[in-house]
Amino acid sequence: MFILGLFIGAFGCVLAIKANLGVAPWDTFHIGLQKTFGLTIGIWSQLVGVVVILSSYVVAKIKPTFGMFLNMICFGSFLDLILWWNIVLEPQSLWTRLLMFLLGVIVMTIGIGMYLSPRLGAGPRDSFMLAMNERLGWSIQKVRLIIEITVLLAGAALGGPVSVGTVLIAILTGPLIQRTIPFWQMVMKKQYDLMEPVERQAG
Repeated sequence: MFILGLFIGAFGCVLAIKANLGVAPWDTFHIGLQKTFGLTIGIWSQLVGVVVILSSYVVAKIKPTFGMFLNMICFGSFLDLILWWNIVLEPQSLWTRLLMFLLGVIVMTIGIGMYLSPRLGAGPRDSFMLAMNERLGWSIQKVRLIIEITVLLAGAALGGPVSVGTVLIAILTGPLIQRTIPFWQMVMKKQYDLMEPVERQAG
């Protein structure tokens, strides 16, 4: 579920990118880096992830976990793979772009809920948010807002896309993720309950 969730989340990001109505602040930053220095969006996502992981350790001694690195490597690779496949075509009309964007946000939050449910480790950016919260004593909401505004401004300065969709993603993703996590946790519990008797018999 962790790996599948990362793939689905990456697919949702690609839908939002192709809709060309704005992307999440971190994606604005990654796309800006790609436009300025080359390489791919996925590789920049991974490279920024490494910097963020190191920063989390320096700021609050948050040690990197296997799940954190797996998250970083898989998400960036899936992002590049889906873009390379070119299976998502760019819509032409405003309505189709809007529909693709909203679909992308929904798919992305479903994927995030899936990969968070197994609790194998938060992504590098979430860990950095927790590190800043611990170091400065600010609320999670305040820290997240400051970090995302900072990377958004940096991404925009590098030529990354900023539009109304960026604001919509910031507003919609939190509430949607909160609703998807309990569903996937319930799915995992059902799978575990089904597997437990088989494991006892095998033991």
